[in-house]
Amino acid sequence: MIVERFNKIKSNILKQQPTRPVKIVAVSKTFPLSHIKPLIDYGHDHFGENKVQECFSKWTEIKKVNHNLKLHMIGKLQSNKAKNAVEIFDYIHSLDNQKLADALEKNQKKINKNLKYFIQVNIGNEMQKSGIPVHELDPFYNYCTKEINLDVIGLMVLPPNEINSKKYFEELYNLNNSLALNELSMGMSSDYLDAIKQKSTFVRIGSLIFGPRN
Repeated sequence: MIVERFNKIKSNILKQQPTRPVKIVAVSKTFPLSHIKPLIDYGHDHFGENKVQECFSKWTEIKKVNHNLKLHMIGKLQSNKAKNAVEIFDYIHSLDNQKLADALEKNQKKINKNLKYFIQVNIGNEMQKSGIPVHELDPFYNYCTKEINLDVIGLMVLPPNEINSKKYFEELYNLNNSLALNELSMGMSSDYLDAIKQKSTFVRIGSLIFGPRN
């Protein structure tokens, strides 16, 4: 069932005729490994989690034997969790402040591991959401890439709820272009096709693959 749903999403993406490959990050947060395993066995290797401890307990052992697995941190990350995050994750989608950037840089240097980063942009200026305000993006990007050498590959957005996402996706695409970045993390179960129309290269999809969460 899970594999069939996954393939339907892949098929829907291909119908959009994207100009660049689109990676599906299967958002496996809160689901036990037994529920996720059919998709791992099928050969899919990009999975998203939003809690460091849950990710550690769920994925540490299987990652030792399956070196193709790539784990994506898609939730809010506190700088005091940076050490563990660097050990278990391969991508961070929620880089959003200098304190966190410094902690990640320090910890990845310690274990000689280079993660890939998306800067989260608070494009709707929402008080309750994380992300760099648009007017601070350029200096923050320059700090991350030129001063502490983080491998920032693109931008990420969580558009405001209950609002048509398209204009926010378009705005993020333009910001991404202005920084000459190649990857874009935008689109979830409800709006991933709109995101792909705006050239998203990483879509974060959970319930459409794994079913509803408890």
